[in-house]
Amino acid sequence: MDIILFNTLGREKQVFKPIITGKAGLYTCGPTVYDYQHIGNFRTFLFEDFLKRILIYNGYDVTHIMNITDVGHLVSDGDEGEDKMEKGSARTGKTVWEIAEYYTKHFLEDAKALNIIPPTKYTKATDYINEQIDMIKCLDDKGYTYITSDGVYFDTSKLNDYGKLAKLDIEGLEEGSRIQFSTEKKNKTDFALWKFSPRNEKRQMEWESPWGKGFPGWHIECSAMSRKFLGDTFDIHCGGIDHIPIHHTNEIAQSEACTGKMFVHYWMHGAFLEEDSGKMSKSKGEFLRIETIIKKGYAPLDFRYLCLGTHYRKRLLFSWEILDQAKAAFSRLKLNVQQIRNDAKKNFDQRDASLPKEEKEKFTQAVNDDLNMPQAIAVLWGVIRNENLSSAEKKNLIDSFDRVLGLDLDKDNKTGDEIIPSEILEIVNERITAKKGKDFKKADELRGKLKDMGYEIVDKKDGAEVKKIRS
Repeated sequence: MDIILFNTLGREKQVFKPIITGKAGLYTCGPTVYDYQHIGNFRTFLFEDFLKRILIYNGYDVTHIMNITDVGHLVSDGDEGEDKMEKGSARTGKTVWEIAEYYTKHFLEDAKALNIIPPTKYTKATDYINEQIDMIKCLDDKGYTYITSDGVYFDTSKLNDYGKLAKLDIEGLEEGSRIQFSTEKKNKTDFALWKFSPRNEKRQMEWESPWGKGFPGWHIECSAMSRKFLGDTFDIHCGGIDHIPIHHTNEIAQSEACTGKMFVHYWMHGAFLEEDSGKMSKSKGEFLRIETIIKKGYAPLDFRYLCLGTHYRKRLLFSWEILDQAKAAFSRLKLNVQQIRNDAKKNFDQRDASLPKEEKEKFTQAVNDDLNMPQAIAVLWGVIRNENLSSAEKKNLIDSFDRVLGLDLDKDNKTGDEIIPSEILEIVNERITAKKGKDFKKADELRGKLKDMGYEIVDKKDGAEVKKIRS
């Protein structure tokens, strides 16, 4: 079955055709580690995890590279303002190197808690300064650069198709609407490849180069590192929609100018997670972290389930009420799955090893249609409710689906971080059976028994939710 992806380059769905049969090269823009990553960042990282899992589910051997931006670059997309790493250093009193290590550690911990599969390789920008310098040399040799008082710049006027990803109206751009316009820049859209260290000032991160001591611009690291590990041309590049007009546009420009080849075949971008006040951003100074939702009594996988419920190209509105709904639905899902697993252990039959083709195809069709995860979740619930399937068949399907969903449905049912004891689940399952048989008296008795044991059961249209009664 074909995988269909929405390609930002062309603004249409396209059948995925890899460069090498059976293999997929994937580059995803990773964290800038001058601060914690917020849940809006992780919404993007989760969409990329779903994509990779779907590729693997379809039998692809995926080489996935994710950068760790630990090198200082400037706050503004126009190559101006404060250095993000220096800014973090001033805020915390740590060196920029300590800052990078500290926030990288927390990013990795949060990603693990969300069941995000690690990439084939994390590439730290500071480990590949030579590769970045070599790429700037390539551009310099081909006549795409010029030097100003503060750095080496890429001359975007040398490319006929600059801005093709974002469909930029170059002539219509006004100063300040996209980037700050320096009087030394030849064109509004020109960008820094290498920035010179300020005179009479010692930066914590700076390197020697053929053009003078300094540090790389923001965009060059992704081009250099993706080229090193994935080649001049590779299959898929991902990021947030905010990367389209500048960062990814400039990656394409410098990569294709250097190699003379198409940079990436498929560009995929995730929409924002938004609060009532708009897009979540670290620059605002206050934002929600994975640790924040844990402290409020939610499990990281509650947030993962929430993200599964909205297509990656649609904005996801976040509130605590919405997360409550996701947590309750996920809790019901886990309870239903636990019941199916218990039944499957008791009721082996000739269909135990089967994986019903029709249901598996429905799921594959959903996830292969540009990552339609909401439809995939609907297929999962359909399997759970399907009385024509045995418990063993349901279990096998659930295990197969969870390779993509990543919800740990093969583990004990939990409420938050608390495991619900098996004896409680047995009573819950017995009560569900009683309700199905319209033995409401027995169902009420079992509800009372659960309450005496310290658990509350709430009936839902999808089954039931059980939780420990807090004193």
